[in-house]
Amino acid sequence: MTVQRLELVNYRSYSHIQLTFDAQLNVFLGKNGAGKTNLAEAIHFLSLARSFRTSDDQDLLQKGQPFAKVKAVIDLQGRKQTLEIVITPQGKKILLNQKPVKKLSELSKVIHVLFFEPRDVMLFDDLPKVRRKFLDTHISKHQEGYLQQLSQYEALLNERNLLLKSAQPNRQHLTVLTKQLIEASYPIVVARHSYIENINKVISKITSVVKGSPIDIKLQYVPYVNPKQDFFKEASLLFASKLEDDIRKKTTQLGTQREDFVAIYNQQTIVSYGSQGENRLAAIALKIAPYFLVEDQALRPIIVLDDVLSELDEPTQKRLLQFLQKLQQVFITTTHMLDSPAAIYDIQNSHIQRRA
Repeated sequence: MTVQRLELVNYRSYSHIQLTFDAQLNVFLGKNGAGKTNLAEAIHFLSLARSFRTSDDQDLLQKGQPFAKVKAVIDLQGRKQTLEIVITPQGKKILLNQKPVKKLSELSKVIHVLFFEPRDVMLFDDLPKVRRKFLDTHISKHQEGYLQQLSQYEALLNERNLLLKSAQPNRQHLTVLTKQLIEASYPIVVARHSYIENINKVISKITSVVKGSPIDIKLQYVPYVNPKQDFFKEASLLFASKLEDDIRKKTTQLGTQREDFVAIYNQQTIVSYGSQGENRLAAIALKIAPYFLVEDQALRPIIVLDDVLSELDEPTQKRLLQFLQKLQQVFITTTHMLDSPAAIYDIQNSHIQRRA
């Protein structure tokens, strides 16, 4: 899949622009504040209909404007798809080939974007919920029904927590909810375990290519119960051991909502023993790795990397760019550009000029 054309109207700093893109490496080049990240955000916005920078869609509207529009023509296995998202104070409307999109999950069938932003360098040192969000977002792109499984689990978790907050929780009801919660958690744990195993098949390869020397990095999943054990028995025993504490603290302390994963480098956690550069490379590799998990090359994701070259030395920058040139469609933003084959868009005060 590739984005062939992009149109923005009243979106952030752009009153109206129309751009065409190449199938491989596209570079948004300009000083800080020029409007590069707004473009990267708009491409990412197409895949999820939400911004990575704000939870309020109204922030995307140009000040004083009644609406904003992000429109793209996407090549999906040789078929042209037109995707349009219009944002107004009343909400947003999503049209695919001029027909309303009823479920956001439909977007993933048309466009899938892998995104790296500067704060992702702290991914392995961030809160566990950030890493869980990474897992859940990407698994949902690969496994139909995963979001529904998460939703079912969260509904049961909320019901159990609500019961725990009562003055005297009904223990029989609590037993039933706990059993249902364990059953709902099993497919989530299995999916996360499998996805981590698949990521581990490619993450070291990516890191080694960009580093220019072999580097062994693996993700280690930390489930609340190992899915390869007798899951239901072990989970039941754990919940039973925590029951009185859950009642006392009025919350559920076990489950998929507390899980995590860590990156292991040279048999130690990278966040504790890796350098800043190694942490950065590992985070970049993790964000790119899902690209290689899609077997059909025509359906492989679009990659958007915001400010990815900063704080990398020049040889590493060159190796990263050489690596990215081999992928299907990549967008990067940068304040400077090394000599590299790419479609370059010079941006100054939200004015864009593609180099000849």
